[in-house]
Parts: sequence; structure tokens; C-alpha cells
Amino acid sequence: MRFCDLGLTLTGSPLKPRIDQVLEEMRARGLRFTPHFWISDEWFTPAGVTGVAVPFYLTHPRLLRLERGMMLAAEGSSLRECMMILRHEVGHAIDHAFRFSRTKDWRKHFGRTSVRYPISYRPRPTSRNHVQHLASWYAQAHPDEDFAETFAVWLTPRAHWQRRYEGWPALRKLEYVDSMMKSIAGRRPLRISRKTVDPVSSMTRTLAEYYERKQRRYGTNYPDFYDRDLTRLFSDSPDDQWRESAAVFVRRIAPDLRRRIAFWTGESQYTLEQVIHDIIGRCQELNLRVADDPERIRTNLGIVLTMHTMTFLHSRPRRLTL
Repeated sequence: MRFCDLGLTLTGSPLKPRIDQVLEEMRARGLRFTPHFWISDEWFTPAGVTGVAVPFYLTHPRLLRLERGMMLAAEGSSLRECMMILRHEVGHAIDHAFRFSRTKDWRKHFGRTSVRYPISYRPRPTSRNHVQHLASWYAQAHPDEDFAETFAVWLTPRAHWQRRYEGWPALRKLEYVDSMMKSIAGRRPLRISRKTVDPVSSMTRTLAEYYERKQRRYGTNYPDFYDRDLTRLFSDSPDDQWRESAAVFVRRIAPDLRRRIAFWTGESQYTLEQVIHDIIGRCQELNLRVADDPERIRTNLGIVLTMHTMTFLHSRPRRLTL
């Protein structure tokens, strides 16, 4: 089916109350600016546009099930994650509306927005120069993302950012955003652009084409899981061949393992699923068995896979997802 034939609207969709909530948060801070929203194939705020594109799969339960079935997760499906992303994207829109990034003070705190936008970036998980909001230390991707993430933290009700970031260089950015937003309270935006980019109503590609491309984008380029780690976790002794197969065990715990590691590392569940699939295959090839306490193995396997995921994040550029 083509996107343009889906007949999607925000009115009456599960997304509408969440959009209304973020707009109410802005009004509670005295901000008169109201961004517009439209449905596209992913989250984004185009350069210079004072509105936000939201993904189609969040507008209908069947499309949400399809996204989860094809990609194992749906970005923004939970209320918490959806509100985090909405606040982030609204940060981009308000920057475009008031042209903050053109000012000297903005550049002093966040850098130059004219810096080439990267295809990928390498995060520094221990950095305190940036707020920690969306997964994958997204504030480190570009000055524009740094601002949007800082704005999102500032806008979040009961964030207690003064205490949370006490002693961090990132606190100066939050204080700057706080001062800047107070200065525009009640003021009209300098510009409004109601342009929409790639709305689903004009997309002629099919859902099948979309998922084929998306799965290719998040396809694994992950390093091999070391046999040494697997043989330390499981047994390859002939005396243990009567015990449960390690491949069966890993397959059983895979969904929970995948979700937990994705949460803590920011890695795509789709990518992690392929890694775990490779681990299951290697366990079969090595004929490994569960010879220790299953709960201990579950914990240790999670630690080892998280460690390898973090090492991988440090050894390669991190793919941007927003």
C-alpha cells in the first residue's frame, strides 16, 4: 500500500493528546509560539521550518504493530519517549522561529550552526559538557542538537535540572536557555514558516519499500561475538551434552535481553536482534550447553553483550537517527 493512500490525520490519533500536552507545557512557560505538526515517515524538523514532522506509525494502532513487527521497536511509542522527542523537535522549531542560533551568545554556548551536519558521530558517554536526554548522547551530534536537547530538558516539567546538572558545564547552557526563554515570554516569533516536507499525503512509495530501506539502514555491521566469551558463559564439555542447549536458552531470553541493552546503550533493537541471532547460530555451531545457574548466565550475558556494544560505539561513528 502507498503512503498517500493510508488516509492518515492527526485529528483523533493517539499522537494528538501528546502534541497538545507539549503545547500546553510551552504555554505554561509563557511562550506564545505554536509550531505546526504534520505526518511524515519519521521524526524531523526541516531547516528554517517552524513545525515538526511526526512518524506515521504513531497515528494508528495497526501501523504501530507493523512498525514493531518489522523493526522490533517503534521510536516514540511510549508516552515518556514520545514527549522527550516532541520537546526536542519543538526546540528546533523555536530556534527557527526566533533565530537564536544567529546570535553571538548562542554560538558562545553551543557553537556554530553552520558546522557541516554529520552523517554520523562518535559519542563520549562520560562528557558533562552536554545534557543527557535522548538516547545515544544525542546532544553531542551537532550544535543544533545540543540546543534542542538542552531546551527539551529545560521544558520538561519537574526535571529539577538545576540539581541534576549541578557542577556540570552543561548547567551553563541550561541557565542560558532559561534566561533566553524568559526574555521571549509573551513575544511573537520573528518568523513563521508553515511549510511541510515529505508529508505522507504526497508519498507514492509503498510500506514495503519503506521497510526494505529502513531495515537496510539499521542492518548490522557489528563485530563478531567472541567465541571466548561464549565458551566462558556456556559449556562445551561432552559431559554436559544432556543439559539445555545454549542456543535455545538465548533464544528464550532474547526479547528481554534486547530491550534492556537497547535501553542502556541506545543501540537499535533491530541491530541487536541480528547480533543475538548470530550468537544463537554460534552457540549451535559450538554445541554449547547451559551448565551454570541460568539467572547468573542471563546476567553475565547481558553484561558481556552490553560491554561489546559500548566498545562498538566507541570504535565506530554513531549513526544519527533523528
